Amino acid sequence: MTRIDRKFEELKAAGKKAFVSYIMAGDPDYDTSLEIVKGLPAAGVDIIELGLPFTDPMADGPTIQLAGQRALAAGMTLNRTLELAAAFRETDDTTPIVLMGYYNPVYSHGVDKFLADAKAAGIDGLIIVDLPPEEDSELCIPAQAAGLNFIRLATPTTDNKRLPKVMENTSGFIYYVSVTGITGAAEAEAGDVGPEVARIQAAGDLPVIVGFGINTPEKSEAIAKVADGAVVGSAIVSKIAEGQPVDQVLAFVKTLSDGAHRA
Repeated sequence: MTRIDRKFEELKAAGKKAFVSYIMAGDPDYDTSLEIVKGLPAAGVDIIELGLPFTDPMADGPTIQLAGQRALAAGMTLNRTLELAAAFRETDDTTPIVLMGYYNPVYSHGVDKFLADAKAAGIDGLIIVDLPPEEDSELCIPAQAAGLNFIRLATPTTDNKRLPKVMENTSGFIYYVSVTGITGAAEAEAGDVGPEVARIQAAGDLPVIVGFGINTPEKSEAIAKVADGAVVGSAIVSKIAEGQPVDQVLAFVKTLSDGAHRA
C-alpha cells in the first residue's frame, strides 16, 4: 500500500474529500519552491503534485508553461526535482507526492534508474501525460512493480469504449480532466463534471479526482462535492508568478483546501 492508498483510506474514514495541489518544481527557484512545498500539508493539501519541468509541455497552458520555463532557467533538472522531493521527505514522511510530467526526461534518465531514484527520493506516484495505455510496458507496468502508483488521465472525450483501457493498469486514483484542452484554459462546471465522474466511478473502484479549471474556494467545493476530490494547479502557480510571498501563496492554497474539505 502506497502513501496515496493510505491517504485515501484516511479521507474515506473521515468522510472527507481530497485536496490536491500542483506546484512546478523549481519555480521560481529551488529554495522558494521547496519552502512552498514544505508548507503545503499545513495549508490543507492531502496530496502534492510536483511538476517536472520540461521544454515542450504540450498539455499545459501558458501559466504552467511559463512556470516550467522559469524553473528550467533557474537550473531545475530531473535530478534536482528528485532532490527537492527528498528534502521534503526529511521532515514529512506521510504526505504523498505525485510526480507529474512528460516521458522524455524519464526516458533520457533511463527507466530503471529513474524508478529507483524516484522511489529513493520518496515519490509515490507518477502522472506521465504523453504515455498512452498502449505504451504501458514502457513505464506504467515497471513503475507499479517498483511500488509506485501510475495515475492515468481521463477526459471528456474518454468514451465507454476507451475507458476500460485507460483504467486497466491505473492505480492510486484517476485524474479526470474537466475541460477539453490545455491547463488553465476554461473553468470546470460541477453540472458537467458530476455525471462523468459517476460514469468513471462505476467502471472501477479507484477514487476520481478532478482537475483543470478550478480556481476559487467555491469552485473547489463544488467540484469536490461531485467527485472524490479536486486538483488546483494554474491558480496557485499564478500567485507564484506574481511574486507573492510564500506565506500569501500558502494562505491562498488554504482557502482552496478548505473549500474542498467542506464538500
